Amino acid sequence: MDDRRAVRDGSGPAIERGPGFVRVRAMAAARRVLQARSSTAQAGFTAEYIPQGPLKNRPILISDGPQHDEQRRKLGRFFAPAVVERRYTGPIDEAAARYVAGVVAAGECLVDELALHFAVDVTRDIVGLTASDVPGLSRRLEAFFNQPPFDLTKPGLGRTRRQWAQAAARGLGPIIAFHLRDVRPAIRQRRRGRRDDVISHLLDEGYSAAEILVECLTYGTAGMVTTREFMAMALWHLLGNLSLATRFRGADRPGRIRILEEIIRLDPVVGNLYRRATASVQLDDDEQAGAGDLIDVCVREANHDAEAVGPEPHRLDPDRCPVKGVRPVGLSFGDGAHACPGQSLALLEADALLIRLLEAGARIVDEPTLTWDDLVAGYRLRGFRIAFS
Repeated sequence: MDDRRAVRDGSGPAIERGPGFVRVRAMAAARRVLQARSSTAQAGFTAEYIPQGPLKNRPILISDGPQHDEQRRKLGRFFAPAVVERRYTGPIDEAAARYVAGVVAAGECLVDELALHFAVDVTRDIVGLTASDVPGLSRRLEAFFNQPPFDLTKPGLGRTRRQWAQAAARGLGPIIAFHLRDVRPAIRQRRRGRRDDVISHLLDEGYSAAEILVECLTYGTAGMVTTREFMAMALWHLLGNLSLATRFRGADRPGRIRILEEIIRLDPVVGNLYRRATASVQLDDDEQAGAGDLIDVCVREANHDAEAVGPEPHRLDPDRCPVKGVRPVGLSFGDGAHACPGQSLALLEADALLIRLLEAGARIVDEPTLTWDDLVAGYRLRGFRIAFS
């Protein structure tokens, strides 16, 4: 049985070698790569193409080593699971109720728009991007994804000169707009008076305006926008499976979170994670990646590894019992030093919005169109329209 909604051709051997790269599809080998702190470096999200010179403080998404560890430790005050539950449950529930009331009153909505505005509204308060309106901030974050295709396993990302020119032209405008309309006004507010948010923390740490801009880009693109896709995918599963929706509505919050964990294991938003081997990495008893190799961790295939997650890995089963050491979400939020710090927040947001949409009698009017995005190596769902009974 195959319950996947986002299916992309990724079949192949557990470990596959190509010119200058190694592709890993087995869960055990993938976890070894992601946990190899001293012998790999971040190579995803075009990290190797971001100039290091101007930035004393590397963005948390692409930094490595002691600096990265210290950044993660200090940001625990915002994203640790216990902190998320204690500080954000109430505000997230209130925001979800407000957004759902609005779309119910309108009679219908596009799920991708609703989910984006909701995710941006919640996360901007934590980050500190509160000097601009939610719709405008949402539009500017979306603009970053209007980029030519690329392939990290190919020299120069596999782009032509024309595509590189397009990337520069399409990237510069959104960055300038994001800085002028969202980040700079927020920094000015915090310089007049600190608040308990990420931008205030970065100012206290001595970050420059340019470094704060890059960090906010990270939280916006790798956090808010990917959470939007997860919420849309989860709702698509729920509205297409009556028994699953009934179980979701009848469960308490931990029970609903378990269903959401299984959905994102089955259909992970980020499909590939990339590391550059700085020393040899043992993948299994026979295979290793050599220093300099690009390692492509295929999250989608690793999450469907029956030896790790149990039989019928393509079936949506909230009662699934993965083997010891494998989390219910698989590798959907990464693993090791670069595991996503926003996992608890994303699950809490999704639960708050989706339970209210189901209770309001949401039904599908237009099925979503699924496409793929190279920057996060994941899917996009657009045109997903629902109405309310």
